[in-house]
Amino acid sequence: MSGTISGVNLSLLYGSSSSGSVSGGNPILALTQAEKNQAKQVAAEAKKPEVQRDVAAFRKAVAGAKDVKSLLANPAVQKVLLTANGLGDQIGSTGLVTKALMSKTSDPKSLANVLSNKAWRSAAATYDFANKGLTVLKDPKVLDTVAGAYAEISWRKSLDDATPGLSDALTFRETATKVKNADDILGDPVLRRVVTTALGIPQEIAYQSLDAQEKAINSKVDVKQFKNKDFVESFAKRYLVAAAGAGQASSTGFTGLQAYGLVV
Repeated sequence: MSGTISGVNLSLLYGSSSSGSVSGGNPILALTQAEKNQAKQVAAEAKKPEVQRDVAAFRKAVAGAKDVKSLLANPAVQKVLLTANGLGDQIGSTGLVTKALMSKTSDPKSLANVLSNKAWRSAAATYDFANKGLTVLKDPKVLDTVAGAYAEISWRKSLDDATPGLSDALTFRETATKVKNADDILGDPVLRRVVTTALGIPQEIAYQSLDAQEKAINSKVDVKQFKNKDFVESFAKRYLVAAAGAGQASSTGFTGLQAYGLVV
């Protein structure tokens, strides 16, 4: 298959070429350092005044909420809840947010199930607003998990300021082994960005049919290889080099942690 990942230009990885470095550093080292220091740095991020203010406003709104619809219309709630669930780019889209997150995931025709971004369904299933109202979200453990996820994503966003694509690379390494087919990639914004960028597939492919998009990916990589951790590691580095060379920053709003379903 034409998609076998070949060796990457080491001059790009280790900074001997300016096109492969960001702000004087190299993306591969940045990835290693981010993984090593993640717990400590996320804890520090959670203590930042702006993060604490956002989380406090979110907790206050949840505590005083009378119904799901009015809660989801609250800007403070949207900022934290959507960001923590991989939907930060939808902050302000109140109509969509309310309808999608209040979807019954048991209904295959519900909005959360038909939207291409699978984070909608994951979030709707996690909080189960349609069946349980505010019960799940008002659980102190769930609130703590949301607050922790928000702090982590805030940290990951800061990584991209210095190393374009770094937060995506971290998430890709954590989630790629779950990929079963090209549709899994296309339905996840982070996986889509990483895979298409690494493979040199233009972003404009999104305007083509789903079948055409799947073929574009399958023609360049055997998705079964994402089950191999060594392959995933190599692919993540290839993405970082491509992102650094293009000066590509992750999309605004959410970057990094995806919504797996926060309630375990």
